[in-house]
This record gives sequence, structure tokens and C-alpha cells, in this order.
Amino acid sequence: MEYFVDKQSIVRQIWGKSDTILFIFGGAAAEFALNKAVDWLYFTGKLPADPIGRLFSTVSYARAIVFSEKEAANAAIDKISSIHTAIEKARKFPIPDWAYRDVLFMLIHYSIASFELLERPLTEIEKEEVYDVFYRVGTRMKLIDLPTNYKTWLKRREEHLQQDLVKSEYSINLYQQYKKHLGPFRYHLLLQAQSLVVPNRVICLLGIRNTSLLPPFLFLYKISRKLKLDNFIKFLLLPTDYKAQIKALDVSEV
Repeated sequence: MEYFVDKQSIVRQIWGKSDTILFIFGGAAAEFALNKAVDWLYFTGKLPADPIGRLFSTVSYARAIVFSEKEAANAAIDKISSIHTAIEKARKFPIPDWAYRDVLFMLIHYSIASFELLERPLTEIEKEEVYDVFYRVGTRMKLIDLPTNYKTWLKRREEHLQQDLVKSEYSINLYQQYKKHLGPFRYHLLLQAQSLVVPNRVICLLGIRNTSLLPPFLFLYKISRKLKLDNFIKFLLLPTDYKAQIKALDVSEV
């Protein structure tokens, strides 16, 4: 059976652990808020109404791609495309191609940054492997002008950070929603976590402190994983309504 992502791929290791995924989407939550096309995320009203629920919805699609047989993964990618096509028809205006690329670029960056924060540095070959998976996702979505390799992508990623990000009223509102749904304590944890994985450009635009108090706690957390206490810690720190979804993020085969 052919899989979209090989069973031995580093991408399965990255997307097979709940803590890594939570950092991926913590970082992406910051960059999403700054994207010049963020108004698209407000069109249906689903993101500001339930930002945490949207996180798990997005994760479900990512899982269908990373851990499924090739045909099923392609079907999941096609469904993502069809959903966005329907939104475009409803709004009567196309989502810019660069906005799709930006989201793809986020997933590449935060997949690498989150894994390296929690596990170890990735080799250049592994980074290329991460890029290749998302490149194939973008190709399936018929996105144009995608860099063909990781090294070329690095330059394009930097250009994107300088050209496609801006702090707007949507940015401010989205962070208000994060705080509303997470509560003050968990919201503060989100800001601390974001400062560890987001680029300097994002930190500057959002005004996030570029120093974090989390590194010592991350060291203790890594020890807790070895003692099998990490789920207990995650349940203490994360919203109780999502305990089942958080637990389901850990894939037993990883």
C-alpha cells in the first residue's frame, strides 16, 4: 500500500505528537493574525467564534494527509480545495494564490521549528523531506509558483515575512478572541510559547516579548514525558473541553 507520507518519514514523527502539534498551531495562530488575507478567515465567522475548535478541525485534515494512504490523502487535499472554492463563490472573489502559499509556508516553518524546540535539530535532508511533503500538498491544490526545494523556499519564506504580513484590526480582534476562549492564564502561556517559534518579524509586528520564561519548564516537561506524566501536565494547562481531542493527537505508531 502506498502512503502519501512514508511510514519512516520524519514528518510522521513531527505530526504524531500532541505537544509538537500544539506548538505548530500556537505559532501559526500568531502568523495567521498578521496575514494580509486574514479577512478571508472572518468571512464564515467560524474562526473568531471558535479558534480552538478550528485548530482541531485543521489538524484533522493534516492527519488525513500525513497518516493516510495516498488516495485518501489526495481526497482530503481535494476536499480542502473544494471548501475554499465554495467560500470563494459565496464571497464572489477569489482567495489570492499567495495567501494559499503563505499558509503552506507556515506549516513548513512551524513543523520544523516546533520539532527542533521539543526534540532535536533536524538534518538538512530531514528539512528537505518536510518541505517535499507540503510541496506535494501545494501541487495537488494546483498552487502556482512554489519553490521546488527547501533551500529555495528559505529565501521565498523571508520575502513573504516582509511583504505579506501586517498588523490590522483583524489581528487585534483575533488575539482578543484567543484571550476570550483561553482565559488569561492560558493566553499568557500561548504568548510565551509563540515567542519560542515565531520569526522575529512576527514578534516585532505583534509586540510579543522576544524572551520567554518557558525554556526551564520545557526542560522539566521533557523529563515528564520520560516519566509518562506529560498528559497530566497537558490536561492541567489546556482547556478541559478539549481533553479527548488533545489525547487523540498522539499517534501510537510514532
